Amino acid sequence: MSTEDNKTEFLEIFYDNVERDGAEELLAFLEKSDFFTAPASGRRHSNFEGGLCQHSLNVYKRFLKLLQNEYGDKWTDIISPESVAIIGLLHDICKVNTYTTEMRNVKVDGEWVQKPFYKYCDTLPYGHGEKSVYMISGFMRLTREEAMAINWHMGAFDARSQNSGTLAEAFYRFPIAFLFHIADYMATYLDEKIVE
Repeated sequence: MSTEDNKTEFLEIFYDNVERDGAEELLAFLEKSDFFTAPASGRRHSNFEGGLCQHSLNVYKRFLKLLQNEYGDKWTDIISPESVAIIGLLHDICKVNTYTTEMRNVKVDGEWVQKPFYKYCDTLPYGHGEKSVYMISGFMRLTREEAMAINWHMGAFDARSQNSGTLAEAFYRFPIAFLFHIADYMATYLDEKIVE
């Protein structure tokens, strides 16, 4: 899908599900930022223009499927569609305005050529999941479960989880956070590509 198609789908899901105070202001922030055109990463998954929005959609869809598989038709008794949209669509807003395009020399068929690449430059080094929680909370309140799912979506790849039982405790207490972590990794490794 094109960047514009992804943006349209993102906005449709958001408008259909999220009615929380501050949601409009958050969307206005995203519109002014590079959220809809930024890559999801510099060298890994969805490392292309519009990759961040596409990744967010992929994770949202994976999360929804996991919830339906785990809880069946009664999944909305466990978590609201609004929470699913907030968690899935916004978990990586920490990446907004953090990538710049620069050039580097690359050898192609024995010749050096200049190729563009994404350079990561975080002017607000607040962390990853916790930064997304912080940014969203500047616009609207999150439930504890939403905050936990977004905060810990990197799972064991989050440096804060090393040598502590905090991650395991979070996943035991908030199984939705565990399911969301799985959704993020399924989207990353099963649905998304690396562009060389």
